[in-house]
Amino acid sequence: MRPASTLLDSFIAHRQHGRKALAVLLDPDDFTEASLRDLLARVAEHPVDYFFVGGSLVLSAHQAALLALLKAHSQVPVLLFPSHSLHLEGPADGLLLLSLISGRNPEFLIGQHVVAAPRLRASGLELLPTGYLLVDSGRPTTASYMSGTAPLPHDKPGIAATTALAGEQLGLRLTYLDGGSGALYPVSEAMIAAVRSTVATPLIVGGGLNTAEKITATLAAGADVVVVGNRIAEEPAFLAAAVAAVRGAAVAV
Repeated sequence: MRPASTLLDSFIAHRQHGRKALAVLLDPDDFTEASLRDLLARVAEHPVDYFFVGGSLVLSAHQAALLALLKAHSQVPVLLFPSHSLHLEGPADGLLLLSLISGRNPEFLIGQHVVAAPRLRASGLELLPTGYLLVDSGRPTTASYMSGTAPLPHDKPGIAATTALAGEQLGLRLTYLDGGSGALYPVSEAMIAAVRSTVATPLIVGGGLNTAEKITATLAAGADVVVVGNRIAEEPAFLAAAVAAVRGAAVAV
């Protein structure tokens, strides 16, 4: 039996009660100890709902240290956002167990999961099985290149909706639409709405959300959780605008 309150429960609650949420994506390659401390000070003033930690490359060796810093100085839940079975080190609360259902590369559908399974079982992390869909965002992204998969066409919401439905039918508990790091434009409102009307799973959307207006539009289209990474890494002051946009959307709902 699952515990009465889990990370998955919190995502479901956002879905059921219209509590729109903000996740800040932290790529270990983009943060030093000093820049992360600065961000944590801003988060204390402008609270966020989740930290996602990971990236497509993770070239640096200090992911574990950054995770330890997060856990020592913040109560915000920390979820690993791994692109590889090697990216599992460091203290965290849970892990988005991503299955790249938009692609046909078996390594990211099941292969890496098999390699990681014994470590994940021993880790004590809460695992959140997640249907991960990469969406064309106007240019190739690190995620599509590293996974060796073609993203879903930006203007084909029906394909995204049926792909998400297949993931839900396979038992995946969350759905994640992602334009990828450095996306030129975000996932379209039409695609978000199509997926939202097709599946009951909580819906996470990220990539290209670099203005408050885009965040608001994404939430209005049906996202339960928005993910902002690059813009906050490059301009930490944007955190305040992102939090205000999410809280405003929650009030409107």
